[in-house]
Amino acid sequence: QVRLVESGGGLVQAGGSLRLSCTASGLTFDDYAMGWFRQAPGKEREGVACISWNGGNTYYSDSVKGRFTISRDNAKNTLYLQMNSLKPDDTAMYYCAADRAKWRYYSDNYSFPPADFPYWGQGTQVTVSS
Repeated sequence: QVRLVESGGGLVQAGGSLRLSCTASGLTFDDYAMGWFRQAPGKEREGVACISWNGGNTYYSDSVKGRFTISRDNAKNTLYLQMNSLKPDDTAMYYCAADRAKWRYYSDNYSFPPADFPYWGQGTQVTVSS
């Protein structure tokens, strides 16, 4: 049974930082590319960042590029999202997800299609106050 558990969310002031973690079990972690998504109340789920199985290929949405960094530690079966210069617009539930592919070519307009991600965590809340 695949299980993805996010942690590290919380309340932070604008301009602050948080690091999210996602620990995976029930799968061979380095067989999967991984992604982070977020969903704010009343808004559609949005892809934030993704990373190939070995960390060699990453992609970021325009809304977080230059502020967020995705990384992974395959020895610990853990995915990370370092979030810096946080803004109130970053307030959302953040989810990690496992891609069905090990490596994927991320075009300039990669849209994080849900069909690419069969496994999801339960989410961790991030709230950024102004």
